[in-house]
Amino acid sequence: MSKVIQIRDVPDDVHANLIAAAEADGLSLTRYLLRELGDVARRAQTVRDNSAVILETQHKVRGGVGRETILAALRDGRP
Repeated sequence: MSKVIQIRDVPDDVHANLIAAAEADGLSLTRYLLRELGDVARRAQTVRDNSAVILETQHKVRGGVGRETILAALRDGRP
């Protein structure tokens, strides 16, 4: 079931910029914000997933591989 989210105290300039962005994409403000929130939620899930892989990998190699090396391997699609 869908949920309702209400955001109070949105600054006028932020509101105006969001409306302009929605209009530029040919969307209503509601549709634009739903799309953007979906993107934020997917990125947050990806961060959580990557963090879990990093922690698991570090545990397997007993911390011998740095975070940046693991992230590079993930980006390159290496096992």
